[in-house]
Amino acid sequence: MLSYSELNRGKIVIINDQPYEIIEAESTFKGRGHSYLQMKLRSLTSGAVIAKSAQPRDSFEEADVEKSEAKFIYKNKGKYTFSEVDNPSKRFDLEEEQIGSAAKFLKTNEIVTTILFNEKIINVTLPIKVKLKVTEVAPGIKGDRAQAGNKMVTLETESKIAVPLFINEGDIIEINTESGEYVRRIND
Repeated sequence: MLSYSELNRGKIVIINDQPYEIIEAESTFKGRGHSYLQMKLRSLTSGAVIAKSAQPRDSFEEADVEKSEAKFIYKNKGKYTFSEVDNPSKRFDLEEEQIGSAAKFLKTNEIVTTILFNEKIINVTLPIKVKLKVTEVAPGIKGDRAQAGNKMVTLETESKIAVPLFINEGDIIEINTESGEYVRRIND
C-alpha cells in the first residue's frame, strides 16, 4: 500500500481494479483544515485521464506491473500492431486511445516499453525523445519578431508539429513525446 506521502508523479496505483499512472500530483492546503493531494491519473488500459483527490489518511494499492520491450510494426485503421523484439511472430494490437497522443510519433521498427498487468499487455510507452525526419515543410513567414517565428512541418510519421523557421525538408529533429514539442535539430 502507498501512503499519502508516497503518491507522486510516475507511481502506478489501482483504482476500481484498474491500473492508473499518476501524471500530476499537487499538495494543497486550505485554511484551518488539513492538506490534500490533487491528482490527475491516466488509465493504463483505456488512456482516459481522471482527477482524484487524496487526504493524508488515504492509502492506495500499488499496481504490480511488469515492463518489457516490443517493436512497433505498423498502423492500420486506428490499431497499432507490435511484436516481441526477438520473436516477430508473437504480435499484439493496441488502440490509438490506449497509447495516447504519443502514438503519432511511432515509426516502423521503433522499440517501445510494454506494460503488463495481470500477465496481459495493456499499454506501451515511447522513449521520452524520438528522432524523426522532416518530409514536408510549409513556408515560414517573416513578420512580427516580438516572438520567435515558427512554421508547421510534416514528419515521416505523417504528424504535424510547429518548429523554428530554420528547419528544412530532410532535417532530422528530436521531439519530446510527452509534450509533443520540437526539442532540437540533429546534426549528423
